[in-house]
Amino acid sequence: MAVQQNKVSKMRVRIRRAANRYAGVQPTNCTNCQAPCLPHRVCLKCGMYGGKQVTTPKTDKKA
Repeated sequence: MAVQQNKVSKMRVRIRRAANRYAGVQPTNCTNCQAPCLPHRVCLKCGMYGGKQVTTPKTDKKA
């Protein structure tokens, strides 16, 4: 098992870890309707995924 030669300060550790921070899920545009949607998910507006109709799109019914 490796043993450190010198103490690594909190600042040095935090600077190193800051480079690997999580950016979060970046939304993309649907290739069919250009609506923002999450990657590798069915578009909620048009119901398309991978160029195929997977679900029927949800419509807003106003009473």
